[in-house]
Amino acid sequence: MVGKHKDGIKQDKPFTSLEAEVFLNLMRTADLFARSGEAILKPVGLSLTQYNVLRILRGAGEQGLCCRELAERMITRDPDVTRLLDRLERRGLLARSRDSKDRRIITVRISAAGRRILKDLDTPVAKHHRKQLSHMGQGDLRRLAELLVAARET
Repeated sequence: MVGKHKDGIKQDKPFTSLEAEVFLNLMRTADLFARSGEAILKPVGLSLTQYNVLRILRGAGEQGLCCRELAERMITRDPDVTRLLDRLERRGLLARSRDSKDRRIITVRISAAGRRILKDLDTPVAKHHRKQLSHMGQGDLRRLAELLVAARET
């Protein structure tokens, strides 16, 4: 572990454990993927979190989701989901409505403009994912997906 790491980062000391090495590699990979994903979204004025919200809402269909369900499905926890939704609503990418029986429940739905922006991003994002991961092969990717799910089961 002493010397240069495969990705060019100088490693002065060996990792304290295999778990520490895996954790650091996961964090480096997540950061690399996030930064490259942000580059795709920047021209349309979306953050990764905003893109994630729109994808979740598209998947929810016409019925939409209440704010709590939306927050639970997000990749990263955002402490201020309301402000995040405010920004997307101002851009016309989603709409919120109060439940007529329980006014505390607010349902969020993706708008036609939100669906359009995602449709325009679908191909570039898919190409980007292939570019990032196609060198691994389908078997390795399936195993990696399984391992990542297993790692979250703590």
